[in-house]
Amino acid sequence: MGKKQLHITNGDALTQVLIDLNIDGEIIVWHEMLCEGPTQEFIYSQDFLEKRKTFFDETYDIEIDENRIISELGKLDNANAYSEIVLWFEYDLFCHINMVAAISLLQQKKINLPIYLVCSGRIEGEKDLKGLAEISSKQLQKHYKNKTLLTKEDIDLATTVWGIYCGIDHNLLKPFIVKSSSFKYLSNCLKAHLERFPDSVTGLNILETNILKIIKEHDINSKNHLLGYALNYQGYYGFGDLQMSRIINKLDLFYTVEDNKIVLNRKGHEALLGKYNVSNEVNNNICYGGIERLNYQFSKTENKLIKSALNVY
Repeated sequence: MGKKQLHITNGDALTQVLIDLNIDGEIIVWHEMLCEGPTQEFIYSQDFLEKRKTFFDETYDIEIDENRIISELGKLDNANAYSEIVLWFEYDLFCHINMVAAISLLQQKKINLPIYLVCSGRIEGEKDLKGLAEISSKQLQKHYKNKTLLTKEDIDLATTVWGIYCGIDHNLLKPFIVKSSSFKYLSNCLKAHLERFPDSVTGLNILETNILKIIKEHDINSKNHLLGYALNYQGYYGFGDLQMSRIINKLDLFYTVEDNKIVLNRKGHEALLGKYNVSNEVNNNICYGGIERLNYQFSKTENKLIKSALNVY
């Protein structure tokens, strides 16, 4: 029997599309959101899994399916059965952190096979960026046909980015924002990552600022209504309902729900104006890989992360 392709997909929705299209080969579904919570460079050791389990339990009150993760990734132990690996990841930060982790895992397991990338984003004739599961079957098959073979330099870049993300100095990501590679959306994702730390003036990150602006500029009648806006206008983050709902709830000191309407309160208006730094009041000290969010702030003037004066000790 001949060797087959191994596909690593970004989730169940796309996996079902590939099955419906009768795409040949074995499929691994990447069930993670490594853009949030603690990570470490060596992927899916028992220690890594314990860290992830604790994070999901404490942050989202979710119990991850450890057996399913182990079962899916166990397919990599049979690498000799495959001819090549095809990665299916999208244009956003959510997918790109998972993607560089997947590439790093392949290298850690010393799997020496050609690696291809199918990545969606800008679609001809479409205004908005599109996920792989959002485009037509014809467009998806065209993406698959035109898949990109990753070079050694691409693979080295991905593993380096993953290593930096798991470390304590995320300013080391800055040179890769301008580095040419086969990952055409990586630059946007790395910029988005740095800008999700609190702004050094306002203490709000770019997503929090956007949510408060949505409340200020639109007639929002419920948190679900606000969630819909926030999901649709989040740029290169690719966050899901759980992640965005958590951010909205963390911001509830800046708005009031009254008469089926959400409006900014005085503190919310002051926060948008940058009257003072509100980062500690938001109470969102989530980990991004190797560092905690409140330990750093993003300085627009210096275009880099700076140590937070409020958390320097």
